[in-house]
This record gives sequence, C-alpha cells and structure tokens, in this order.
Amino acid sequence: MRPKNRLSDETLDALRHSGLLPDVRWCPSPNFGPRPDGAAISLLVVHNISLPPGQFGGGEIEQFFCNRLDPQTHPYFASIADLQVSAHALIERDGRVTQFVRLLDRAWHAGRSCFRGEVECNDFSIGIELEGTDELAYTETQYRALVGLARHIMAAWPAITADRITGHSDIAPGRKTDPGPAFDWDHFHALLAAT
Repeated sequence: MRPKNRLSDETLDALRHSGLLPDVRWCPSPNFGPRPDGAAISLLVVHNISLPPGQFGGGEIEQFFCNRLDPQTHPYFASIADLQVSAHALIERDGRVTQFVRLLDRAWHAGRSCFRGEVECNDFSIGIELEGTDELAYTETQYRALVGLARHIMAAWPAITADRITGHSDIAPGRKTDPGPAFDWDHFHALLAAT
C-alpha cells in the first residue's frame, strides 16, 4: 500500500503510541530490539537495497529481513543469508510500502554509524530502505512514498527535521554508499517542502 500524505490527529496519535505506520503492509521482522532508555527518535536514514544486486521485485528483500532467504537460490545469497538485519520500512519500485519493525523499536539498519557526533544511529533513528541501487534512478512513486512517510514521521517525532534526514553513506562514510548518487536529494527536499 501507499501511505497518505496527511494524517488525522487520531491517526497521528495512534502512530506515536503503536509505532505502526498507517495504510502500509505489516511484515514483522525478528531482527530488532528495544531502544536504549532515554533515546529519543530524532533521525531518519535513507538506504537502498536490491536482491539479488541490481534486480527488483522478487520478494527476496522481505525474505532477507525476516531471516528466510534461501542461500541456494542465488550465489550472492550464500554470503548474506546468515546476517540478521532489518529496516523499519521498505519502499518498492512501484511505491508500495512494507513495514518490518515498529518505529518505536530499534531496527538493525545503520550498523556502526555517527551523525553530528552522535554514535550508534540505530539507537535514535528510523531506517527506510528504497528498492534500488546507487546508480539507477529511483522512481517518482518512490520519492512520493518516501515524502509521505517522512511527513508522518516528522509529525509524530518533531525532533526529525528536514536537516535530520540523511543517507546511510553520510552516517557510515567509507563503509556505505547508499542511497548513492542516483538519489536526488534536491528533488526529495522540494517535494517534502511542497504543500
């Protein structure tokens, strides 16, 4: 499903208390934990993923985040099948959104990371994966779905401002490159600022 751009006060209150995004598919991942005591949600991290690399739409990302990836189905999968990772949500090429971890919980998306001197970004961030690669342009429906999610998240957790939306490459430089040069930050911010 694709999220609506604006939430009613009642829906926003439900989001704050449940951590479940409205109008999106729920597919719980076992790969999460509690946020540390006192950790305030204050950062949104944009990622990309494709499985197998450079291929889209096969359902393998969901299998990966749910520890069900079959290492026999593709040579690349043997190297990652035992990893336990997750993101809060995935936006597919057609804009469909699946949520894997409640926003109130700590997803395992950032790894070793630092944002403006704050380390261990998983503790205080929300991670959104875009189905894509560093080099291939993202779809307009993905940008619009990401903007919709970002607006929901920013409304529920106002510490996340436009300048606290960042890429995985920015919090783990030299280790990560996503969402890559294909992600048009200017376009994303223009859409986010539009009424």
